[in-house]
Amino acid sequence: QVQLVESGGGLVQAGGSLRLACAASRSIFSMNSMGWYRQAPGKQRELVVAIITGGSTNYADSVKGRFTISRDNAKNTVYLQMNSLKPEDTAVYYCYGGLLEGGRWRDFWGQGTQVTVSS
Repeated sequence: QVQLVESGGGLVQAGGSLRLACAASRSIFSMNSMGWYRQAPGKQRELVVAIITGGSTNYADSVKGRFTISRDNAKNTVYLQMNSLKPEDTAVYYCYGGLLEGGRWRDFWGQGTQVTVSS
């Protein structure tokens, strides 16, 4: 089992910045995938960015150039730096971890952190 705990959400004006953090209960270096998803009211959960083994990243088109994922393996923490925030970025942001273990893929989710961008 992997516990993921997000922090850093809040209220910010459009054009502002926030940094989210996701602390994992095990080595993130051993995880096959880490990333961030978000879910706005009345919408489906969507990928924001994922980073996979080897360091490749996959950003949603809507956040490219504005959001950056990074990780600190020593702290078992993944970050999401969000710049130039827009009202449409308002959502609950979830940390995600994927692990291939014993031939089975397992998904892990944090509890979510609210990000609200005011216009």
